[in-house]
Amino acid sequence: MADLSRRMALLGSLALTLGLAGTSPAAARNSEAANRPDMVIFLADDLSQADVSIGGDSNVRTPALDRLASQGMTFDRAFVASPACAPSRAALLTGLMPARNGAEANHDRADAAIRKLPSYLQELGYQVVAFGKVAHYEHTGAYGFDFYANDTFHDHKAIPAAVEWLKARKDKRPLAMFVGTNWPHVPWPRTTEGYDPDALDLPPKTVDTPITRDARARFYAAVTRMDQDLAATMDAVDSVLGDDTFVLYSADHGTQWPFGKWNLYDTGTRVPMVVRWNGHVTAGARTDAMVSWIDILPTMMQIAGGTPPENIDGRSFSSLFGVGGQPAGREEIFTTHNNDGRVNVYPMRSIRTDRWKYIHNLHPDWTYTTHVDLKVMRTDSGAYFPSWREAAARDPAAKAIVDSYYRRPPEELYDLQADPAEKVNLANDPRYAGTLRELRERLANWRKEQGDSGAVPVKPRFERGPMEGEGS
Repeated sequence: MADLSRRMALLGSLALTLGLAGTSPAAARNSEAANRPDMVIFLADDLSQADVSIGGDSNVRTPALDRLASQGMTFDRAFVASPACAPSRAALLTGLMPARNGAEANHDRADAAIRKLPSYLQELGYQVVAFGKVAHYEHTGAYGFDFYANDTFHDHKAIPAAVEWLKARKDKRPLAMFVGTNWPHVPWPRTTEGYDPDALDLPPKTVDTPITRDARARFYAAVTRMDQDLAATMDAVDSVLGDDTFVLYSADHGTQWPFGKWNLYDTGTRVPMVVRWNGHVTAGARTDAMVSWIDILPTMMQIAGGTPPENIDGRSFSSLFGVGGQPAGREEIFTTHNNDGRVNVYPMRSIRTDRWKYIHNLHPDWTYTTHVDLKVMRTDSGAYFPSWREAAARDPAAKAIVDSYYRRPPEELYDLQADPAEKVNLANDPRYAGTLRELRERLANWRKEQGDSGAVPVKPRFERGPMEGEGS
């Protein structure tokens, strides 16, 4: 009788287990997937953390972003892996730094053999879709999305397409939707759209000229257009998916402005990030945890109920939302930059800690130059730069800014607590020789682990200085 009772109990337990799990592994996965949160990732294009109100900029109007921040958690120290579009986005979608994923220069593709974020989420039962600039334009199809709709450059069809698609969606799987606006990437609006150039506070290391102020006002107009795209997206998300959807907002790197994009200063690599997830995030919270875009892949996987792979560079910060046990945040942030074809050719590497930033400029003999200052590459975003050079001819302060733009020393060291704008290079100050040695060694060891040779397969545009006519 005892044996029979034990067998009956075992059969009952087995039946209960099968009933909960379904009649097949596929059914079990479907049951688990039904309880996984929908996720929306919204990406702005070329926007520094310092250039939005949640980062301290009082000039700009971003009501939708401000509202999202009031509902969620603002990350005060979020960073990208590289301050250029393709390497930054490849790092997000692979969880690997540029030297390991293969996308080191702008327009490079991540290695086709590397597993990408859509594949991980699809295995967990998600439908994974992309609208607009999520990967670099022509690269999106290589990342394995179930569905994607690319923008061509600045055609701005992605946001209405995403809203229309979401409202018509019938699929019952949990959704991971990536939406990328092309704002505030250049070209900026032709008019200032209500921003007064004369009333603006300009960023540090900016030469104050009338045409610069006009450009800055049009940049803010572009940021407000980004915010309108965010508002339209969030209205649709809340209406269709509900306000308990996991939402992550961020930007792919810093603003296209001197010392921003294509630089390893915080203005190039520190980006806005907000997470809203009702029931998991306290409304209006802020965190100073240092996180990187490579951490988004494992974070999303844990939120989706999966286990992140062990062979990636990213690590989850989902414990900030009560998911997973690994402490969130990093002690150090690494960033890299190589080139963008024959433009922006200036390889550099950096390590950032809570207090210090160390930058190693691999070729200080080359001239730093970008789309901003090159006449041959001129868009309206760089039309102001000749006025900087003209001012530099008569104003020592302007000359110091222009010289520090074109000519970089082998090493840069900044005390971020005393000098958050990274104006005073302490690399040659004997008081900080120990800090310099330590950070130099930590960066060198990391590069060895990454297999990062620092090689750039193109020649610099200028080796001795800006060529007459091209750099003016």
